[in-house]
Amino acid sequence: MRNKLIAAFACTTALVSTGAASAADLGARYTKAPAYVEPLFNWTGFYVGGHIGGAWTNEQFINNGTGAPFGDLVPGQGYRQRSAGIMGGAQIGYNWQANNYVFGVEGTISGLDNKGTVVNTAFGAGDDIFTWRANVLATVVGRAGFAVQNNLFYIKGGYAGVNNRLNVSDTVGPATGSGGQTHWANGWTVGAGWEYGITRNWIVGLEYNYAAFGSQTYQLGGTSGNYTFDAKPRDIQWAVVRASYKFDAPVIARY
Repeated sequence: MRNKLIAAFACTTALVSTGAASAADLGARYTKAPAYVEPLFNWTGFYVGGHIGGAWTNEQFINNGTGAPFGDLVPGQGYRQRSAGIMGGAQIGYNWQANNYVFGVEGTISGLDNKGTVVNTAFGAGDDIFTWRANVLATVVGRAGFAVQNNLFYIKGGYAGVNNRLNVSDTVGPATGSGGQTHWANGWTVGAGWEYGITRNWIVGLEYNYAAFGSQTYQLGGTSGNYTFDAKPRDIQWAVVRASYKFDAPVIARY
C-alpha cells in the first residue's frame, strides 16, 4: 500500500511540473511585442539641390549731375522699368532639428534674364537708347522653421547680391556718345517657403523671396565725356520650385 501511495505521488508531481512548463512556454510564445511606430522624418543634415522659376526686377537709373550731358537727361531725371524672366540655379545648406523646430543656413547662386530697354526721344525718335540687365543673383541666409512630420514651413533672411549692367547710346546731338558699365550691387533679402520630404533623402518645395539693393555709380563714357548715373535694381522678387538631396543623419524614432 505504501509503495502504491509513493508511486501515485510521484506521478502527480510529474504531471504538475509538466503542466507548469507548458504554461511557461505558452506565456513566452504569446507575449505581446511593442507596437512599431514609423520613425519621424529627420530634417538634420547637409543638402544640395537646384531650383527654377521666375524673377521680377524693378530697375532704376537717375542722372546724378556729374559728367557730360549726352543721354539728354538733366540732373535728377531718369527712368524706372520693370521686367520679368526665367531664373534657375543651385542651393547648398545645412539644417539642424530640435523637436519640431528646424534651424539652418543656406547659400544660393542663380542665373536670371531680367532686362529692359528705355528710349528717350527728347531730340527725335531713337535718339537715346538705355538698356539694362540683371543676370546673376546670390544669397546667403539663415532659416528657421516648424516641422510637421514630412512637412517643413520656414522663413529666411540675410544677404543678397546681384550683377547689374547699364548701357546708353546717344546718336543725336547736341552731345553724342555711348558706353556701358557693370557693377555688383549688395543688399538684403527675406523669404518664406514650404518643403516636403518625399523619401528619407529627397526633398521638394516651393519658395518666394524679396530682395532690395543699394545704388551704384555708373560712368558711361562717350565722345563728349563720361555720363554718370546712380543705378540699382530697386527690388527683385522671385518664386521657385526646389528639389534637394539630403545626406543621411541619425533616424529619430518615437514610441
